[in-house]
Amino acid sequence: MDTCSQTLRSSANIIQGDSVNVLDSVTDGSCKLVLTSPPYNIGKEYERDQRLSLTEYIEWTKPIISKLVDKLSDDGHLCWQTGNFVEKSEVFPLDIWFYQILKEHGLYLRNRIVWHFNFGLHASRRLSGRYETILWFSKSEDYTFNLDAIRIPQIYPGKRHSAKKGERAGKPSGNRNGKNPSDFWTFDPTDAFLTNPIWDFPNVKAAHPEKTHHPCQFPLELAERCILALTNEGDTVLDPFLGSGTTAVAAMQHHRNAIGIDRDARYIELARERLKLLAQNELPRRPLGKPLYIDNQNSRVSKPPSEWLTDPGMDHGKNSIRVSSSYQEKLEFKETEEEKAHR
Repeated sequence: MDTCSQTLRSSANIIQGDSVNVLDSVTDGSCKLVLTSPPYNIGKEYERDQRLSLTEYIEWTKPIISKLVDKLSDDGHLCWQTGNFVEKSEVFPLDIWFYQILKEHGLYLRNRIVWHFNFGLHASRRLSGRYETILWFSKSEDYTFNLDAIRIPQIYPGKRHSAKKGERAGKPSGNRNGKNPSDFWTFDPTDAFLTNPIWDFPNVKAAHPEKTHHPCQFPLELAERCILALTNEGDTVLDPFLGSGTTAVAAMQHHRNAIGIDRDARYIELARERLKLLAQNELPRRPLGKPLYIDNQNSRVSKPPSEWLTDPGMDHGKNSIRVSSSYQEKLEFKETEEEKAHR
């Protein structure tokens, strides 16, 4: 665990109320970035008084989105982080609907970012969902993008251009400041868990140092990456569904001003408490850029249960894979010679 430890040079305005009403008090064109994760309408604790049909839910967001676009500066951005609507085990990817709505406002999609995480609900009638998306739109062709602020370490920093590259032959082929973090993930386990070239942050669950009592909290590092890339110090970041306050915390830590709105008094109090801890250098957090935890296969939870090893004939279902004593071997990563050479 680490703590945030910077002197704050910015301000935060945390407001309780419904976004569609409160946004009228925010000056048009005053926000460089809208960064938010709206309720998914999937029955979370803070949604249960207004479970809507998919059509009703989409219609509910439209006036809010319209006002958010008005709040953006001409060189501003909107990052809309969302997941799936699920009804009777059918999955509806919400970013499909939101893309259409945001395009109707004349915004430009710069990236559809996939955020991959390893923990969540274990589905029984479909594959378990392990990613959500961030639709990054700019309001115009003229926009801020600070790539150097979010670069990640090169996998092979010693790699050089081949002899066919003319004047560049023999020179380092990468950027000394690191590589572009990309906008997608792959199935390759080495890429996904070891070299980490993707938006692969652990989601905020039980043992995460940033965990609060909010049931659907995204990690500080996700917010930081968006804020560092798309704004400059002194700019204003707006979150109309503030929740636990992560967007405001990330903005304040990096000397951006924050406006946060939430209708729930409990989460307003929580966000203010986190900002207070930030100002006191006492806010628990996962350090920015920290590699994901890679289990060394020696921990208790990484080892197959004894029942799986002693009963190779155990069958968990008609079409299940029978588990044998070779199970442990199948779990082990086998390093290639190339991987060993670059360790």
